[in-house]
Amino acid sequence: MRTAIVEDDRIVLKEAPDLALGAKSGAIIKTSGCGLCGSDIVKFRGKLVKDGTVLGHEIVGEIIEINSKTDFKIGDKIVSSHHIPCFDCIYCKNENYSMCEHFKLTNIVPGGFSEYIYLSEEHLQNVAVKIPENLTEVEASFYEPLGCCVRAIKRGNLLPNSKVLIVGLGSIGILMGQGVKAFGHTVFGCDILQTRIDAANKLGIKSYNSSEIPLTPNPSPARGEGRNENPNHLPLDAVFMTAGADATIELALKNVRDGGKIIVFASTPKNFGFANNEIYYRELTLMGSYSPSPADLKESMNLLESGKVNVKDISTVYDFADIEHAFRDTISNAILKAYIKISK
Repeated sequence: MRTAIVEDDRIVLKEAPDLALGAKSGAIIKTSGCGLCGSDIVKFRGKLVKDGTVLGHEIVGEIIEINSKTDFKIGDKIVSSHHIPCFDCIYCKNENYSMCEHFKLTNIVPGGFSEYIYLSEEHLQNVAVKIPENLTEVEASFYEPLGCCVRAIKRGNLLPNSKVLIVGLGSIGILMGQGVKAFGHTVFGCDILQTRIDAANKLGIKSYNSSEIPLTPNPSPARGEGRNENPNHLPLDAVFMTAGADATIELALKNVRDGGKIIVFASTPKNFGFANNEIYYRELTLMGSYSPSPADLKESMNLLESGKVNVKDISTVYDFADIEHAFRDTISNAILKAYIKISK
């Protein structure tokens, strides 16, 4: 079977041994396609994985062999996430599922950018679902990334009809914005790329250029500037940071109201932190959100199937042979999101 591996700072197609279920429980999946996640790009660019690694986890495929206690059968077209919590450790009991050691150790084999993969019985029982008839394979591939967004929104625990800013309108920012809206909040977005601003506006996320954003609240006493009455002031209850740029930290601080929340959903290159006195004097709540639980994934699929989150025009489809081109286009911001069509 063909796999796409990391090799000498490239993504290269290589032959690998075929997978066989043998006596194991679980299923062999013929991979129809796999979305290219921002985390794949981070691992690739940062040289965080060894040569020979098969990246990819936003998989869609068809069961061709199965030994399972679930109701899945050969021929079912499914989508699955890649990690499963144990539900019993201190992290799971506190609903920090993505911090669970079992969560971190579980994965699909060998990785999503492969013609065939193995899914364990745990995957089938907890994080795999049949693709609804009204969704295409490309649309269904957003099951896991949207689940990550659902997780972040739920962690924010906002009051109904809160005012929220999404900083960064890549594919995740657009998913997050639509998710925030589906949860009943007023959403705004900002980015530095006009194509992304336009795309977000078309999906009902009122969006601006980050340098011209008109949502900056009144100066805070914590900044030593005192208060002034600004009739155009729009207090933002929360800021979701979905762009991995250092400048987003200051942007978030400028646009969240005193007592508001900042939800961090991206790493930044220089790993700078937030000013302690801003957090203290303004009573800001800062939280991170990383990866979804099975319950978050279930809500994700409901949002996709109901059409409350529209992913129809987000992805650019690439043939498996062009996967490195997909990586390069993603890195250069030439596209919003890549989907790699693996099986014909």
